[in-house]
Formats: sequence, C-alpha cells, structure tokens
Amino acid sequence: MQKTIRLRAYLRTIGAVAITMFVVPMAQARGAIESISGFMQGGAEVLQIEFSEPQTEVPTGFSIQSPARIALDFPGVSNGTGRSSININQGNIKSANIVQAGDRARIVLNLKQPTSYRAELQGKAVVVLLDTANLPAKASAAQVTPFAESQNIDTLPLKDLDFRRGADGAGRIVVGLTNNQVGVDLQQQGKGLVVDFLRSSLPEGLRRKLDVTDFGTPVQTITATQEGERVRLKIDPAGEWEHSAYQSDNQFVVEVRPKKVDLTKLTQGPTYSGEKLSLNFQNIEVRSLLQVIADFTNFNIVTSDTVTGALTLRLKDVPWDQALQIIMDAKGLGMRKSGTVLWIAPKDEIDERTKKDYEAALAIQKLEPLRTQAYQLNYAKAADMVAQLTSSSSAGGGNSQNTRFLSERGSALAEPRTNQLFVTDTPGKLEEVRQLLATLDVPVRQVMIEARIVEARDTFGRSLGVKLGGGDLRANRGGDGGYGIGGGNRVALGTSYGNATNTTGFGGNVDVGGTFVNLPASLSNVSSVGSFALSIFNSAANRFLTLELSAMEADGQGKIVSSPRLITADQTKALIEQGTEYPYSVTAPNGATTIAFKKAVLKLEVTPQITPEGNIILDLDVNKDSRGEVTNQGVAIDTKHIKTQVLVENGGTVVIGGIFEMEETNQENKIPVLGDVPVVGNLFKSRTKESSKREMLVFITPKVITDRGPVR
Repeated sequence: MQKTIRLRAYLRTIGAVAITMFVVPMAQARGAIESISGFMQGGAEVLQIEFSEPQTEVPTGFSIQSPARIALDFPGVSNGTGRSSININQGNIKSANIVQAGDRARIVLNLKQPTSYRAELQGKAVVVLLDTANLPAKASAAQVTPFAESQNIDTLPLKDLDFRRGADGAGRIVVGLTNNQVGVDLQQQGKGLVVDFLRSSLPEGLRRKLDVTDFGTPVQTITATQEGERVRLKIDPAGEWEHSAYQSDNQFVVEVRPKKVDLTKLTQGPTYSGEKLSLNFQNIEVRSLLQVIADFTNFNIVTSDTVTGALTLRLKDVPWDQALQIIMDAKGLGMRKSGTVLWIAPKDEIDERTKKDYEAALAIQKLEPLRTQAYQLNYAKAADMVAQLTSSSSAGGGNSQNTRFLSERGSALAEPRTNQLFVTDTPGKLEEVRQLLATLDVPVRQVMIEARIVEARDTFGRSLGVKLGGGDLRANRGGDGGYGIGGGNRVALGTSYGNATNTTGFGGNVDVGGTFVNLPASLSNVSSVGSFALSIFNSAANRFLTLELSAMEADGQGKIVSSPRLITADQTKALIEQGTEYPYSVTAPNGATTIAFKKAVLKLEVTPQITPEGNIILDLDVNKDSRGEVTNQGVAIDTKHIKTQVLVENGGTVVIGGIFEMEETNQENKIPVLGDVPVVGNLFKSRTKESSKREMLVFITPKVITDRGPVR
C-alpha cells in the first residue's frame, strides 16, 4: 500500500513538472537559452549561459545554503536547449536545471558547497563568476585512515594504475605496487577520496588524469601526482557513494560504489529520517497521542504532569520524528533525550530544568577538589602554552569576557629548563588540557628556500680609425724647403705650426711622425688596437707621406650567479644577507657631523606557508645591491629589488622576476668637408659601433623538509 502511495505521488509530481515545463507563453519570448557550460578561468569557476539575443540587464537571483543552490531569473526568455537538466560537474557546480514558469525562465545551479556569485553581460552571453567555496574547518580537515604502515626504506616506483567497472556498478581503481610493504594512507577530503602511497615514486607514464565518466560508475576522474616522497591518488566521485579498500599481495584496490537507498525510509528534511506513519485523530488527548508515538517507535516516552490538552491531528506518510516535532510545536512542548528515553514537557519547564542542571554542575565544579598534573612538551614552548591557557580578553563597553581555557580556580606554571607545564585544576579540565596539548604540541614543518640570481652580460664593439701625416726634410739638409707658389715665394707644410716653421729651415728638427688626421680606432674598456701603417717617400728620403689604419673588434660574455638559501619553519619569517656597508656623512639636527652606513648586500627575506595540498605560498623580498659611482655625498648604491608573493608546488622552480637592459651606440668622428668626400673621405674619419646587453633573472625553489628528529 505504501509503495502504491509513493508511486501515485511520484506520478503527480511528474505531471506537475510537465505542465510547468510545457505551458509557456511563447508569444512573449524575447530570446532563448541556447547552451550552458562551465569552465575554470584564472583559478575561478565560471558558468557561461549563451542566448539567441543579447540580454539588456543582469539577471536577478538568490542563493540558498541547504541544499546549496543559486537561482537566476530571465524574464521573457524561453528554453531553447531542449533539455531541462544539464550535467556540468565542474569545480563546485554539479548541474543546472532550466525551469519555465510563465513568461520567464529560471536556471537553478546545484552546487557542492554554498558560495556567493556575481553575474556579468558579455555580448549574447551572461557570465556567472562563483567565489571559491569555503569549507567549514571540520569538513575540510582530512579524515586520515592509515591503511598500512610503510616498511620500505627506499623510495620505490609504482608499477601500474588501472580502472575497471564492477558488476554492481562500482568503480574499481587498481594500483600495482613494487612489493607488499608499501605504506598506504586512505583519506576522505570533502566530496572525494585521497590515497597516499608512502615512500613511492610515480613513473612519467602514469602521471596523468583519467576521465572515467563514461564507465557509468560514481567515479568521475582519477588524478595521480607526485607529492614529495609520496604518490597521491585523488579520486573524485559524484552523487551518493560509499567506498572500501583492500590489498592483495602487490595489488591495492579501491572500490567506490553507489550508496544503496532504503525505500522503506522517507527523508522529508535535513533532520527527519524516521519510518513513516499516518495519523488521523479528532480531539485526542496529547498524552494519548504521545503514547501512540511511543508504541510505534519502541521509545520510552516520559510525559510531564504539566502536559495537558487535546489535539486534532491528521498526518499521512510522515516520518515519526517529524510527526513528534509537529505535535510538540503545536502544544509548545520541548524534549530531552537520554538513550532510548524521551522526556517531554513544556519548553519553559525544560529550560528551567536545564538551567538548574548547569547551575548544579557549576556549583560542583567550584567545590570539586583540585589536582596538579605535569605535561611534557616536545615542540611547543611551555611559557607560550601558559599564556594561551590563562589569557583573558574584554569586550567593548567595559564588560569583561572570560576566555580562559582553565576554570576560574585553575592555574598553570611553566618550567623552561625542562620545558614542562604544570597545571592545577579539576580532573575534567585536566583531561581537556591533555587533549588540547595533544593537538597543539606537534612539530612545525620546515621549508628550505633556495634562490638563484643570475646576471648575464653580453658586449660587442667594432671601431675603424685612421692617422694621416707627412714631413719635409729638404731645408734641414741644405736644400730649399717647401713648395714654390710663384713670385719667389714658397709655402711650407707641417702637422703643426711649429713643425711647419721647422720645415723652412728656420727652426729645429722636423717631426716626421706627426699627423694631419688623428682619428684612431677606440673602444671603451679596451686598450690595445691592431693597426696597419704605410709610408710614401722620395728617393732622397727627405719627403714623406704616412698613412696608418687601425681596427678593433671586441666580443665579451660574462655571468654572475648568486645562490642564497635558508631553512625556516612554516609561517615563520627568515632573513639571510651578505655584502658590505659603506660609510657616509650625516648632518645631525644640532649641526654635528656623524657617520652612518648604508648596505650594498645580497638579501633574501621570505615567509613560507604550506597549503593543505602540499604547495607553498612564499612572501618574498629579494635584494641584489652593488657599489655604484662615487658622488660628493658618498658612494651610490646600484640596487635590484623584487618583492612579491607566489604559489609554488613543493620542489618546483619558478621565475619570480627579471630585468633586461640593452644599449647600442653608433659613433662617427670626421674632419669637416674632407670627411664627406666619397671614398677618399674615409681617410679623414673614424667609425665606432658598440652593443651591450645585461639581463637578470631570479629563480626560487622551495622544498618541504619531511625528516623529523626523535621525539623527547
């Protein structure tokens, strides 16, 4: 009979949905939904809704927490996809339902976790951007189930990774191990499963993501990655599922199967899961009605004498716990449960009884004898634990709010020499302190950060130059100097005024090595020059014409590598620097001159944070300084500075910044007019071409240190 009622209700629901979906006033439609797709962009989850016509305004909508959903309304829009449900299964979005109601279409996004959103118009599409869903602390914490302890000393590779479908629709993930001593940790994280194989490595051929949606099992994707000294296998199922795992010799198997639903149970809400019943009473005493519930559930119900009155009730196919709640809400009653006994009384009476119980417990706590217990701390400092156990804070308005972990009579004492904590309090509070210290007194993971600062320099230079000179020794040797210009006049030439005078025989010796044109080749930071000289003279060797050609080409490459590294604890700032401090004068406010120092150092300052996925967030401040030019005020400092925050995988390397400089110079020196003469003008000019390239790159490699010392 119950199955028949459920079938009829199901058919009525389908009929109502069909009427809602197909009775649509199409005449008023201004556009149609063509497609809905989801994807990841820049780490954000994006849903794109394509329309046949551009929308004029951002859709209105609302979101609910349980179940997690987002509803968007589009007036005057129809459903052109031909489907009422679209499976997306991307990030936090499971699926989308399209419901037509009158002259509007509603898109309902079914989410895995509640989150906020914002919508934007982009052409003919509406883009919905979902914020990252924040899981509660208890839900996000991985529930680690050690499947097997590792017995291997060396890191061994996995042999195989395979997926199969079981006869009952279960997904079977089969992993081939090197031996049967591999340690395995089985974790349930949020909506998925994570299997860690300790002291194992993942061959390159197995580092992949398997999409097994087409197998028709709860498993959607399987991702295998290397995480330090362990291999992590992430299994993402969908829907309601349950899992089991077993190992047979060198084969480890995880089975994920659909959760079987008991059709004799009916769930009407998040807290009602009892067996269903039907009630139809007219003006029945509440006490008698509660007795009917007790007979149906086999619970022992104790009713207070103050419970009176009658009630008319008619329920059909309602879970018994929901029916009981309806009865209590109708008569203003409350309930306290102890094992299989339910005590039902008016809410005021229950509240008064609960208050008296708390007051009695508080009075007993104030009279309970105190005990003193010592706790040996291994990693945390005892003095820090005392501050956390006994600290108090005050709220606004002058009202003090006690936040002590210990009771009012409790006290704590730290012994720094042996790092012990002595706590005096009631036995119950001492047990709470023990559980708290077991959580807090754990080793902090450490991170080694290595930075490589590479400075590369590439220089090239080319220069061509010329020297042109001459001399006349005839006057010095008794002949006629110079050249006749008519009328008994002569002209003498020289490389300078003194040299021209000497060639007439008036002065001293003639400098035959002088030059008319002196434009030799030259490059910065290069002293030696290759040259070729040519001299033309007459048979008496008393007249000379000299030509010297010089050429130079330089090509240089250099590289400076700085590699600071340091180790620090998780979320603890660390600093390492090496360099020189240069003094400079500073005038004080009173007019006196003092000496101050400024640094030219190589500095690495970093604060690491290890994420739950095993990646590392780094707050970095890197300096690479050097001595610069000398000024009247002191030595200038040439600095290269990078400050940033990056997310890096464990053991990975990232380039956090770089500076590239390029300088090119083309220079030509010449004698006016003569240097412009074609071909011959090259004897009166010099050319220089220089090119300089400088590049700096900063590489960062963080690595989580997993080795731990012995526990004291």
